[in-house]
Parts: sequence; C-alpha cells; structure tokens
Amino acid sequence: MIDPVTAFGAIKGGIEAGKQLHKMSKEIADFFDSVDSAKKAHAKKRSSAFSSANQEAMSTWQAKQDAEDAENDLRELICRTRGYSAYQDLLKIRREINIERKEAKRQAELHKEEMKELALIIFLCLLFAGMSVSALLVYFEILDLKGMF
Repeated sequence: MIDPVTAFGAIKGGIEAGKQLHKMSKEIADFFDSVDSAKKAHAKKRSSAFSSANQEAMSTWQAKQDAEDAENDLRELICRTRGYSAYQDLLKIRREINIERKEAKRQAELHKEEMKELALIIFLCLLFAGMSVSALLVYFEILDLKGMF
C-alpha cells in the first residue's frame, strides 16, 4: 500500500500539470485508500512481539497524523488551484468509489452465499439419488443387505 504522502505527491503533480480531477480517479482512490488504512491501523488495537505498546501507539498515531495532514494539504491544494467546487467534486468521487466498493463487496458476499446454497442442494440431490438407487437395488434383489450384516 502506498503511503498518503507519496499518493498526495502524485495528485499534486497531476493537478499542477493541469489534469482534470475526474481523470485522476486512480490516484485519488489510492490516496484515500492510504489515508483510510492509516486511520484504521491507528484505530485497531494491535499487539506486536517486537515493539512495546507505546511504540506501536506512537507509530500508528504518527501515520494517522501524516494521513490527516496530507488530506488537509490536498484540500488546500485543490481549493487553491481549482476552487472549492473542484474539492466538492473530489469528495463526490470519493463517495462514489466507496459506494461502488461496498456494492461490490455485498455482491461478492451474496454470490458466496448462493454458491454455498447451490453446493448444499447438489449434495442433497446426490445423497437422495444414491439412497434411491440403493433402495431400488434392494427392492429388485440386486443388492442383498441381509448377507452384509
């Protein structure tokens, strides 16, 4: 995962080169992914065998602060170079990306559930078919169960 400062640099370079915000959706998505992951890492309580709790807390706090600073820098840069409406466009893009990702995740979970149900149905059909064939074999005396026990 790219860090927020590097991702901000890519967006800053694109804006300064005159690229439109809607044409920088990948860079923007990478930036917000890195910001979100830094914030989540700080919020998550992790324990490491190689560092103390204080070191871990300081490390994740610093990453979170860097991400927030980069996010503020991005807002200022866009407002200064493209105006407030461009920043609102950026926020709109971010919301759209989040909605698309949530929908994709929901669809993937739904598909997974459908596959589980299908596997269960197939298993039960095969079990029923096997029991039916066995019953027919016994009925027509092709299979003698009396000799087995």
